[in-house]
Amino acid sequence: MLMIRLLRIGKKHDPSFRIVVTDSRNAPQSGRFKEILGNYNPQKGEPQLKAEKIKHWISKGAQISDTVFNLLVSAKIIEGKKKDVLHHERIEKKKTKHKKEEPVKAPLTNEQK
Repeated sequence: MLMIRLLRIGKKHDPSFRIVVTDSRNAPQSGRFKEILGNYNPQKGEPQLKAEKIKHWISKGAQISDTVFNLLVSAKIIEGKKKDVLHHERIEKKKTKHKKEEPVKAPLTNEQK
C-alpha cells in the first residue's frame, strides 16, 4: 500500500521534513520513496506542497498519515476535520497499559452451597 507521509531530514535539534510517497512496508528513514510531494519546516511554519501531485497520488489510492492529513487540511488541499494525533496515541497507550483482568471464580462445591 502506498503512503503519503513525512520523511525527516535536517540536523539534530533542527528538524525539517519532506512529504513523500512511499510503500508502507518501507521504514520511514530508509530513503526509498517514489516521489517528493513537498517539504515542511516546523520552525518556519507553512509547508510547501505540490497540490496537483498530491491529488494525483490520492486518486491512485495512496493513504495519508494523520500528520500529513492535518497539513493538507490546513493548506486547504483537501477538506475535512483535523485528526487529533496526540490524543489518539495517548488513548492507545492507556488501553494497553491499564487493562483490567477479572478474577476467575471457581465453581461452588456441594459443601459450599
